Amino acid sequence: MIEIPSVSRDEKEVADLLENYLKQHTNPVRRKGNNIWALSPDFDYSRPTILLNSHIDTVMPVDSWTKEPFVAEESDDRIYGLGSNDAGASVVSLLHAFLLLTQKTQKYNLIFLASCEEEVSGKNGIESVLPELGKIAFAIVGEPTGMNAAIAEKGLVVIDGTVHGKSGHAARNEGVNAIYEALPLMEKLKNFSFEKLSPLLGPVKVSLTQINAGKQHNVVPDLCSFVVDVRTNECYTNQEAFDIIEEELKKVSGNTIFEIKPRSTRLNSSGINKDHPFVKRVEMTGKELFGSPTLSDQSLIPFESVKIGPGDSSRSHTADEYIKHEEIREAIELYYKLLDGLSLK
Repeated sequence: MIEIPSVSRDEKEVADLLENYLKQHTNPVRRKGNNIWALSPDFDYSRPTILLNSHIDTVMPVDSWTKEPFVAEESDDRIYGLGSNDAGASVVSLLHAFLLLTQKTQKYNLIFLASCEEEVSGKNGIESVLPELGKIAFAIVGEPTGMNAAIAEKGLVVIDGTVHGKSGHAARNEGVNAIYEALPLMEKLKNFSFEKLSPLLGPVKVSLTQINAGKQHNVVPDLCSFVVDVRTNECYTNQEAFDIIEEELKKVSGNTIFEIKPRSTRLNSSGINKDHPFVKRVEMTGKELFGSPTLSDQSLIPFESVKIGPGDSSRSHTADEYIKHEEIREAIELYYKLLDGLSLK
């Protein structure tokens, strides 16, 4: 997988590899675009269904790689290469846990899904496949968590804002400077706090991350645009968070003309009850339960899910990314232990 470039929206070749591999080991295997999934051979619609999911796409390699990102280099029990940690190790571990678990009858059906476009939250990824999978009771999403279990995950809403002024010559007292008009709004974004806190995810985090204004030094800018990154907790839907931010900005805008618009509100926070049978099994192993600040395909899953997988999130999207052999071995064993004989009732 590492040696087949699979940057988001260009995953066809690695999807071909997985499809061919699965067809040699199980049946039925299905495909939609660059999403590949397999059903347990004794699939029975009278039983609940568990989804095992991870993604096959990667980000672009950063410039500071000292190794070749598309070469799987093995050294000191490590496998280096782009996507090894995020999330190739999860794909491989979940796939082989699926093959082991389906060798005997379980109290549930299993679906293994290797999905695409996760890194860009693309609409041709898991979101396009879920309607074809039928009713799902529970999902495991493979991401590098050290096999600790994220039982809650923050959502994301990106907001684009525009503030209007009036152009003029910078040498004279002309125009209305859109940058100055935007300053009270930016100060509000800097200092505003949402009221509700999450026990696992903490507060909603609002970050002003981009600002753009002006064409040249001697022209008073008539437009100032900005981008806000909002990480929501389960206390608010993304739409609710956006509406609150819009109302707060109106309070300090005065006569300033501005508009804000969310790029999308579909990537909401997710969570699962601590009393869920799978979560209780995780606790029995001594693994940590935590709330994750980073986004995954959990945000697009409309049923209960847990994010758990081999590797370390701090290695993701970094130069010389790697996974350890022992992390993959542990993941396969632990996935099997957590799921073998599990009852969802």
